Amino acid sequence: MKDVSVKAGRRRNWSGIALVIALCIFWQASVSSGLVVSPNWPALSTVLRAMLEGFSSGEWITVFGSSLYRMMTGYFLGCAAGITVGVLLATNRTVQAIFGPTLELLRPIPIPAVIPPLIFILGVDNTLKIFVIAFSVFFPVLISTHSGVLAVDPLHMQVARTFRLPTVRRVLRVQLPSAIPYVLTGMRTSLALSLIVTVIAEMIAGSEGIGYYIVSMQYAMRAADMYAAVLMLSAIGYLLNTIFVALEARAIRWARQNEERMKQ
Repeated sequence: MKDVSVKAGRRRNWSGIALVIALCIFWQASVSSGLVVSPNWPALSTVLRAMLEGFSSGEWITVFGSSLYRMMTGYFLGCAAGITVGVLLATNRTVQAIFGPTLELLRPIPIPAVIPPLIFILGVDNTLKIFVIAFSVFFPVLISTHSGVLAVDPLHMQVARTFRLPTVRRVLRVQLPSAIPYVLTGMRTSLALSLIVTVIAEMIAGSEGIGYYIVSMQYAMRAADMYAAVLMLSAIGYLLNTIFVALEARAIRWARQNEERMKQ
């Protein structure tokens, strides 16, 4: 059965790759055949040439380096805050009563609506962008952490109470390890969200980075460079997700082993 599932997974992967290749061929053919004649729709070969030029000149390092720095800084700050607050809300009724309503009021606010008023407070430097990224990451991680801590097996909690574990040790050794799959789900969702918000923030209030670069290329009518940046964004997003999935599998395996030890 395992071999069959592996083969089925490989077939699905090849099907996905085949679709990407087919779309690329159609893109190139739509221009080469004259089906689309527009300076705003360059051939894929032209876009790839612009991408290679960006690599050879070192431009991509500068453009994407600054964006990835902001993204990862905001992402880790948002994850840390989300996990901390999520645990507090799930384990302390007083914290839930005081801060729960305020968090529920802030959660539905769209990120683009947050940026303009924050410009008056934080300016347009990295502080603004990092805060906005952390803000967008905070809530998915908070919700997933809160749900995970509340879903801990009651038997585990009974064992912790039997051994009279202090609250901090109970959280760190029982509740958080059991909640890891939930936490990682929120972190994985937030990873893609942080990249999206980074680009949006740089488009609205940026002077550098990939979002600013895309808008600048649009205004300069350099369509090939603009599409090259978008393709690079998709490749980076795919790579980050692939790395996270690999790390997630290891973390979940550790959490399950820890859970088995708790049951013994």
